[in-house]
Amino acid sequence: MRKYLFGTGIIAAFTGGMTLLRGLRENEPFTWRTALAWLSWGISIALAVGAIVDVRRASRGELIANDSPVHGREKKLVKRRIKG
Repeated sequence: MRKYLFGTGIIAAFTGGMTLLRGLRENEPFTWRTALAWLSWGISIALAVGAIVDVRRASRGELIANDSPVHGREKKLVKRRIKG
């Protein structure tokens, strides 16, 4: 579980969220740019979680979508899981 929680995608999304939260504390008005920043952060979280799910499925030998970043490396991930 540790390898999933401390992945670069999750860490980047977490730090981006912290930056957005700090911006809320400065009593700035909520503008369309702020809304786009929050939307972008939500998309980043969704992509990071989706990548984690794909890696987990591939390491268990399940099928993953062709547009996944780990597509084509399924056998390598299964071997790594069997080893350790």
